Amino acid sequence: MSAIPLFHVAFTGDFQDAHGVSKYREFGRETLQSESHIRHRIISGCQPELTADEIGTDQGVVVLTPKVTRQSVADRPDLLAIARFGVGFDSVDIQACTESDVLVTIAVGAVDRSVAEATLTWMLSLSHHVRTKDHLVRSGRWDDRSLFMGSELRRKTLGLVGFGRIAQAVAQLVNGLGMASILAYDPQVDVPTAQRLGVEIVSLETLLTRSDFVSIHCPLLEQTRNLIAAPELALMKPEAFLINTARGGIVNEEALYERLSAGGIAGAAIDVFETEPVTPAHPTRLAELDNVLLAPHSIAWTHELFREIGETACRGLVEISRGQVPRGIVNPEVLNRPGFQRKWARWKT
Repeated sequence: MSAIPLFHVAFTGDFQDAHGVSKYREFGRETLQSESHIRHRIISGCQPELTADEIGTDQGVVVLTPKVTRQSVADRPDLLAIARFGVGFDSVDIQACTESDVLVTIAVGAVDRSVAEATLTWMLSLSHHVRTKDHLVRSGRWDDRSLFMGSELRRKTLGLVGFGRIAQAVAQLVNGLGMASILAYDPQVDVPTAQRLGVEIVSLETLLTRSDFVSIHCPLLEQTRNLIAAPELALMKPEAFLINTARGGIVNEEALYERLSAGGIAGAAIDVFETEPVTPAHPTRLAELDNVLLAPHSIAWTHELFREIGETACRGLVEISRGQVPRGIVNPEVLNRPGFQRKWARWKT
């Protein structure tokens, strides 16, 4: 049996700091190190957009935050795959990758538990006024505690916008908490799974009207951009909370700011933004409000999450390097393109 040709993998530079020290305990390198035919490196420095020069002659790239554009993958005849470090792929130009015969994969299943726990964290933090009560102590306002009575999850209704793997993990996690009901809206709904988890499938209007917590779990696509805007927010109860751990752009931030400012809903927890990163030069008005919890697109980040995403992403590249079809392919039509087949032929033996 002939030896497998060398397969070169690059990680984008944001896996390490400016001094070349890894930011994260584990992110998949161990999976590659056990394969004698794979060589890997971390790209020096990090740009907002992955460049063709950074990719060089590598066959695979594991991408954390940089955007992957048409310029990224143009004229990269050796590049076989972009492995997104996560499950979102709105930062990747899928059409350009397909036209350049580049497979795009996501880490299917690796984020489910962590995002589900993060969603529950937000639910409890909002309903128990955790941020406000912390501030009461720090500002010497002990006697104001009676002004901020919390509420339990018991007998409340949770609405899940999108019912993929993450939303299903949320449903499983909260099933034992005595909630009144769990609703879901998803045009592509998995009815048997919903029935097994005791989830009621409803219209978006019904979900927004009935839910005490509305949690976003759908991808950012053209049909989901501004899915939750002023008309939708107006349907929510004044005592309801909105949670977005999915993608910025699904919820219209300006409409949300206006609704929160007017007391139209009780509060929100937002991990994702229309423009990222949020900086002094590119702020979010949501930061002006006391009834909002914010996180820098990392509320679900845990050591376990990064380990499992890394293992999943890198395992997919190992499979490609062995001529096997990986899980989590976003553009499966690439597999049948002659240009991709020619590039892959060295490893598909």
